[in-house]
Amino acid sequence: MKFLPATSKMSLSQDSGGGERGNWQNKWDYILSVAGFAIGLANVWRFPYLCFMNGGGAFLVPYLLVLALVGVPLYLMESALGQFSSTSCITLFNVCPVLKGAGLTTFLLNLVFVTVYNVVIAYPLVFLGYSFTTSLPWASCHNEWNSPRCSLVDDRNTTDNETLADIPLSPADEFFHNKVLALTESMTDLGGFNWPVVGASLFTWAFVFLCVFKGINVFGKVVWFTATFPFLMLFTLMLRGITLPGAWDGLYFYLMPDFNKLKELKVWAAAASQIFYSLGPGWGILTTLGSYNKFRDRCLRNAVLVPLLNCFTSILAGFVVFSVLGFMAHRMSTTVDKVTAAGPSLVFITYPEALSLMPFSPLWSVLFFLMIFFLGIDSMIAHIENLTVSLLDEVPSLRHWRGLVTFSVCFVDILVSLLYCTKGGMYWLSLMDWYSATYTLILICLCEVAVFVFIYGAGRTVRDLQMMNNERISYLWYGAWLIVTPTVLLFLFVNTLVNNAPATYRGEVLPWWSQVIGWSVALATMLPVPLYALYYLTCKAKGSCRKTNLPDDTRCFMRNTDGGVTRSPQMEGQGRTTPNFGLPTAALCAHVKNQSFHMRGQWGPRV
Repeated sequence: MKFLPATSKMSLSQDSGGGERGNWQNKWDYILSVAGFAIGLANVWRFPYLCFMNGGGAFLVPYLLVLALVGVPLYLMESALGQFSSTSCITLFNVCPVLKGAGLTTFLLNLVFVTVYNVVIAYPLVFLGYSFTTSLPWASCHNEWNSPRCSLVDDRNTTDNETLADIPLSPADEFFHNKVLALTESMTDLGGFNWPVVGASLFTWAFVFLCVFKGINVFGKVVWFTATFPFLMLFTLMLRGITLPGAWDGLYFYLMPDFNKLKELKVWAAAASQIFYSLGPGWGILTTLGSYNKFRDRCLRNAVLVPLLNCFTSILAGFVVFSVLGFMAHRMSTTVDKVTAAGPSLVFITYPEALSLMPFSPLWSVLFFLMIFFLGIDSMIAHIENLTVSLLDEVPSLRHWRGLVTFSVCFVDILVSLLYCTKGGMYWLSLMDWYSATYTLILICLCEVAVFVFIYGAGRTVRDLQMMNNERISYLWYGAWLIVTPTVLLFLFVNTLVNNAPATYRGEVLPWWSQVIGWSVALATMLPVPLYALYYLTCKAKGSCRKTNLPDDTRCFMRNTDGGVTRSPQMEGQGRTTPNFGLPTAALCAHVKNQSFHMRGQWGPRV
C-alpha cells in the first residue's frame, strides 16, 4: 500500500501492474460524488417519519448532536484515510493485516446489497413509464388489477375495529402490489419473471456500467447532473406542496416539538441510527472516493460540508413529504398521523396517491419518480465503483482490464438480482434488505475504530492528518474517535440486538426458514473477519503475539526517526519517495521482510 502525495493536476500513482490511478479533476467532482452517495432514499422515506414519531422538531436536538459527535468524526476518518493512503476498502486494512478480513467483509456487503438496491431504484422507472399519460393509472379503482376492496380517498372511512381483510386498499396500493409487482401469495411461489421490472433493472445496470467502467473521469462528470437534479426537484415539490390545502397541518405534525420525547432512550437510538445509515460509514465508499483526492486536499472542510448538506436535505425532504401528507389528510378529513408512512410504502403507495389528487398529476408524478431514481442511482454508482476499485487495488495487474472487471462485477450482481425481479421477488428483497447490512456495517466500523484508534493510535492518526492537511487539527477529533465514536457504535450494536425482530412484509412475519436464510447471509458477510484473522495468525504470521515476523509479500513504506525521507524496498526503481511522518520507524501497512515489531510498543494509542 503506497502512501504518496499527489502534486499535479492529474498525478497518477503507478502500481506494479503498470496501471494508472487518477485523481478528481476538481474538488466539486469529489464533493458531488460523496454527496450523491450519502444523500439517498433514506433521506426521503426514513428521516421525515423518524422526526414525526420522535418528538417532531425536538428530534433535531439528538439528531444534530449525534451528527457532530459521531457522524462527522466517522466521515472524516474514512474519507481522510482514503485520501492519505490512496487506496480502497480492502487494501486499507493492510495497516493491520490480522484484521484485513474487515476489508473483505466490506466487499461482500457491497456485493450483496447492490443486488437489492438495484431493484429498489428500478421500481421508480416502472412508475415513470406509467406516468406519461393524461390520467394516472392509480387514480381510479376501475382497472383490471383492482379488487373489491379498492377505495378512493373520498370514499375511505376506516375504523379501529376493522380486521385486516376488511380494511379498504387505495388504488395506489393495488397498483403497486397487483400491477407493478404482480405479487404472489407467498415467497415460495416466484411466479416467473416480472418483465417490466426486469427491463427497468437491466436499464439501471447498463446506466451504472457506462458511468463506472471508464473510471472517475466519467463518474465525476455524471454526478454534476445526477447529484444536483434531485435538489432541484425537492425544491420544486416543496414549493408545490406548501401551496396545497392542509399542507401546514402536515408541517405542524412534522415540526411541532415534544421535548418530553428526549427523555426516551429510543429517540436517541433513532437519531444515532439515522446518522449512521444516512452518511454511509462502513461501506468503504467514503474511503474509495476519498482515495482519488489529491494528497493535500482539505479533507476537514469536506468532512463538515457533506454531513451538513446531508442533514439539510433530510429536513428539506420532510417539508416535501409532510406538506403533501397534510394535503392528503385534508382530503380524507382525518389527521396526518393516520396517513403517515415510511419506507417503500411512502414512496410507492402513499405519496403517489397524493400526487394523483393534484392538478396536473402526471407532471408531478414524472418529476417525483425522476427525483427518486436519481437519488438512488448515485449511491448505486458509488457501490459499483467501490467494488471495482477494491479489486483493482488488491490485484493491480487487473487495472488494464478495468472495463472487464466492472462488467464482471455487474454481471454477477445481475444474476442474483434476477431473483428479486420475479413476481414473488419482493418477499426475498425485503428479507435481504432486513438482514444484509444491519449488523455487518456496525462490525466494520468497530474494526476501523479498533485499527486506527486503538492499534495504530488515535493520536498518530490525528498527527498524520495534520501533516497531510498542513494545519493543526483540534484534539476534539481525538476525543471523539477515542471515546464517543466507539461508545455510540457499541450502543448501536447492543440496541440492534435487543430490539431485533424477524423480517416482515406488509405487517406479516416471513416464514421461519426464510429468517434462517437471512441470518445465514448476515453471518456469511461477517465471517471473513474471524476467518481471515485465524488464517493470518496460523498460516502467515511468524513468532509470538508480542513479536511477529510478517510475511514476505507485504507491501509497505517506512517511517524515519531522524526527520529524513526514506524509500521503501518495494518502491526501489519507481522513482518515488515516501514522506517522513515524524514518528518512530515503523511500517504503516506492515513491515518489510524479516523486520519485527512490538504491537503495543510501536502502535499503541498514544498521543
